[in-house]
Amino acid sequence: MATVSVRASAPPQRAQRKQQDLIERLIDVFLREGFMELSIDDMARRLRCSKTTIYGVAASKQQVIAVVVRGFFRRATERVEQQIQVVDAASTERIRAYLMAIAAELAPASPEFFADLDAYAPTREIYLENTRIAGERLQGIILEAVPAASQSEALFIGSVAANVMNAIHRGEIESVAGLDDSAAYRALARLIVAGVEASASAPLDAGPIDAVPLDAVEFEPGSDR
Repeated sequence: MATVSVRASAPPQRAQRKQQDLIERLIDVFLREGFMELSIDDMARRLRCSKTTIYGVAASKQQVIAVVVRGFFRRATERVEQQIQVVDAASTERIRAYLMAIAAELAPASPEFFADLDAYAPTREIYLENTRIAGERLQGIILEAVPAASQSEALFIGSVAANVMNAIHRGEIESVAGLDDSAAYRALARLIVAGVEASASAPLDAGPIDAVPLDAVEFEPGSDR
């Protein structure tokens, strides 16, 4: 009976570690310089390795870019989760910790990196998907941090936060407020924590708002209304 060698078909752990180290080093290059203007030759020169080594990551420049950008967001997600594990889930501090950890992961990224993320459709989709996942995660963290009586308002705050995160991704916040993505997440942390703390201490009345009859409203003389 023939014996099948499982070990022979599996990549050695040493080779996997070496490739992961290569991706980590490429992440640093991308964050510093962007990636659209980098050729495989440029990547090899930055890392002082052969082009064959770079092609060990993926078969083309486009595929290398996708692997490295996914690697960046995967690393960022792991680090963010590690940061918040030590924070009490029933505390608004965990909301702050989550958003500030995201800001810290984005802080080393250059304007060139963000510009390339947006300009190249595959990486734009990667960023969008990670933003969507982060928004859903934040909503869950907000719900854990507020009492049951404030759950509806917490869902509203979480939805607002998710929409702002998408606006950050689209570059709208930087365009309007001049804040890069990292600074925008820090500002969002302050805003959301303040909202959640206010909600927990004084929940809004979920009842209908009484309408005021127009004939009961007095206008100043000369008003057009």
